[in-house]
Amino acid sequence: MSWKNTEQNSFADSLVVQHKSLSELDDVHNIINWSEIEQTLSNLYSSRLGAPSYPPLMMFKILILQVWYGLNDEALEKQIARDLMFRRFIDLSLSENVPDRSSIWRFRQLLNTEKLLEPLLKQINNHLEQNSIIVSLGSINIIDATVTEAKQ
Repeated sequence: MSWKNTEQNSFADSLVVQHKSLSELDDVHNIINWSEIEQTLSNLYSSRLGAPSYPPLMMFKILILQVWYGLNDEALEKQIARDLMFRRFIDLSLSENVPDRSSIWRFRQLLNTEKLLEPLLKQINNHLEQNSIIVSLGSINIIDATVTEAKQ
Protein backbone atom coordinates (compact mmCIF):
# COMPACT_ATOMS: atom_id res chain seq x y z
CA MET A 1 0.00 0.00 0.00
CA SER A 2 1.30 3.43 -0.77
CA TRP A 3 1.51 6.17 1.80
CA LYS A 4 0.19 9.69 1.48
CA ASN A 5 2.85 12.26 0.72
CA THR A 6 2.83 14.46 3.79
CA GLU A 7 6.40 15.69 3.60
CA GLN A 8 5.87 18.80 1.52
CA ASN A 9 4.68 21.94 3.27
CA SER A 10 1.85 23.85 1.69
CA PHE A 11 1.44 27.57 1.08
CA ALA A 12 -0.86 27.63 4.13
CA ASP A 13 1.99 26.28 6.29
CA SER A 14 4.22 29.15 5.21
CA LEU A 15 1.62 31.64 6.47
CA VAL A 16 1.66 30.37 10.04
CA VAL A 17 3.24 32.94 12.32
CA GLN A 18 5.88 31.25 14.45
CA HIS A 19 5.31 31.34 18.18
CA LYS A 20 7.29 29.69 20.97
CA SER A 21 4.25 27.65 22.03
CA LEU A 22 4.29 25.89 18.66
CA SER A 23 7.75 24.51 19.39
CA GLU A 24 7.05 23.15 22.89
CA LEU A 25 7.38 19.54 21.70
CA ASP A 26 10.41 20.17 19.45
CA ASP A 27 13.02 19.27 22.07
CA VAL A 28 11.30 15.99 22.79
CA HIS A 29 10.84 15.32 19.09
CA ASN A 30 14.52 15.93 18.40
CA ILE A 31 15.90 13.51 20.99
CA ILE A 32 13.91 10.49 19.82
CA ASN A 33 15.49 8.28 17.18
CA TRP A 34 12.54 8.32 14.76
CA SER A 35 14.39 6.46 12.01
CA GLU A 36 14.75 3.47 14.34
CA ILE A 37 11.01 3.52 15.03
CA GLU A 38 10.16 4.12 11.38
CA GLN A 39 12.21 1.07 10.45
CA THR A 40 10.14 -1.05 12.86
CA LEU A 41 6.92 0.32 11.35
CA SER A 42 7.97 0.13 7.70
CA ASN A 43 6.53 -3.32 7.00
CA LEU A 44 3.08 -2.76 8.46
CA TYR A 45 1.32 -2.10 5.16
CA SER A 46 2.30 -4.62 2.54
CA SER A 47 -0.72 -4.56 0.22
CA ARG A 48 -0.50 -2.44 -2.91
CA LEU A 49 -4.29 -2.27 -3.14
CA GLY A 50 -6.48 0.44 -1.71
CA ALA A 51 -6.17 4.16 -1.18
CA PRO A 52 -2.92 5.62 0.12
CA SER A 53 -2.71 5.46 3.89
CA TYR A 54 -1.18 7.85 6.38
CA PRO A 55 2.50 7.12 7.03
CA PRO A 56 2.89 4.68 9.94
CA LEU A 57 5.34 6.97 11.73
CA MET A 58 2.80 9.79 11.68
CA MET A 59 0.13 7.49 13.04
CA PHE A 60 2.45 6.29 15.79
CA LYS A 61 3.25 9.88 16.77
CA ILE A 62 -0.51 10.44 17.02
CA LEU A 63 -0.76 7.54 19.47
CA ILE A 64 2.08 9.05 21.51
CA LEU A 65 0.19 12.35 21.75
CA GLN A 66 -2.89 10.41 22.76
CA VAL A 67 -1.04 8.80 25.66
CA TRP A 68 0.73 12.01 26.72
CA TYR A 69 -2.44 14.12 26.70
CA GLY A 70 -4.96 11.49 27.83
CA LEU A 71 -7.29 11.88 24.86
CA ASN A 72 -9.80 9.39 23.47
CA ASP A 73 -9.85 8.82 19.71
CA GLU A 74 -12.58 11.39 19.02
CA ALA A 75 -10.97 14.08 21.19
CA LEU A 76 -7.59 13.34 19.62
CA GLU A 77 -8.97 13.80 16.11
CA LYS A 78 -10.44 17.17 17.11
CA GLN A 79 -7.24 18.25 18.86
CA ILE A 80 -5.11 17.47 15.82
CA ALA A 81 -7.52 19.45 13.65
CA ARG A 82 -7.29 22.48 15.96
CA ASP A 83 -3.79 22.41 17.41
CA LEU A 84 -0.84 23.63 15.34
CA MET A 85 1.63 22.19 17.86
CA PHE A 86 0.13 18.70 17.42
CA ARG A 87 0.28 19.04 13.63
CA ARG A 88 3.89 20.14 13.85
CA PHE A 89 4.82 17.17 16.06
CA ILE A 90 3.26 14.62 13.69
CA ASP A 91 4.46 16.47 10.53
CA LEU A 92 0.97 17.09 9.16
CA SER A 93 0.56 20.03 6.82
CA LEU A 94 -2.36 22.43 7.22
CA SER A 95 -3.53 21.42 3.76
CA GLU A 96 -3.72 17.71 4.69
CA ASN A 97 -6.76 15.98 6.12
CA VAL A 98 -6.57 14.88 9.73
CA PRO A 99 -6.73 11.12 10.30
CA ASP A 100 -10.19 10.34 11.62
CA ARG A 101 -10.88 8.48 14.85
CA SER A 102 -11.51 5.18 13.07
CA SER A 103 -8.12 5.41 11.31
CA ILE A 104 -6.49 6.04 14.67
CA TRP A 105 -8.36 3.10 16.22
CA ARG A 106 -7.47 0.75 13.34
CA PHE A 107 -3.81 1.70 13.51
CA ARG A 108 -3.70 1.06 17.27
CA GLN A 109 -5.39 -2.32 16.69
CA LEU A 110 -2.85 -3.17 14.00
CA LEU A 111 0.04 -2.36 16.34
CA ASN A 112 -1.56 -4.47 19.06
CA THR A 113 -2.15 -7.37 16.66
CA GLU A 114 1.47 -7.21 15.52
CA LYS A 115 2.55 -6.91 19.18
CA LEU A 116 4.42 -3.68 18.41
CA LEU A 117 2.61 -1.05 20.49
CA GLU A 118 4.06 -1.83 23.93
CA PRO A 119 7.66 -2.38 22.71
CA LEU A 120 7.56 0.87 20.70
CA LEU A 121 6.17 2.84 23.65
CA LYS A 122 8.91 1.37 25.84
CA GLN A 123 11.45 2.44 23.24
CA ILE A 124 10.11 6.01 23.38
CA ASN A 125 10.21 5.96 27.18
CA ASN A 126 13.82 4.76 27.08
CA HIS A 127 14.79 7.66 24.78
CA LEU A 128 13.09 10.09 27.14
CA GLU A 129 14.60 8.54 30.27
CA GLN A 130 18.12 8.65 28.80
CA ASN A 131 17.64 12.38 28.27
CA SER A 132 16.10 13.05 31.71
CA ILE A 133 12.70 13.90 30.33
CA ILE A 134 9.60 13.04 32.31
CA VAL A 135 6.25 13.05 30.59
CA SER A 136 3.22 13.29 32.81
CA LEU A 137 -0.32 13.78 31.63
CA GLY A 138 -0.31 16.94 29.51
CA SER A 139 3.14 18.22 30.46
CA ILE A 140 6.74 17.49 29.65
CA ASN A 141 9.47 18.20 32.18
CA ILE A 142 13.18 18.24 31.45
CA ILE A 143 15.22 17.43 34.53
CA ASP A 144 18.53 19.25 34.73
CA ALA A 145 20.72 17.57 37.32
CA THR A 146 23.73 19.77 36.74
CA VAL A 147 25.77 20.26 39.91
CA THR A 148 26.90 23.83 40.45
CA GLU A 149 29.16 25.07 43.18
CA ALA A 150 27.65 27.71 45.42
CA LYS A 151 29.67 30.83 46.21
CA GLN A 152 30.71 31.09 49.84
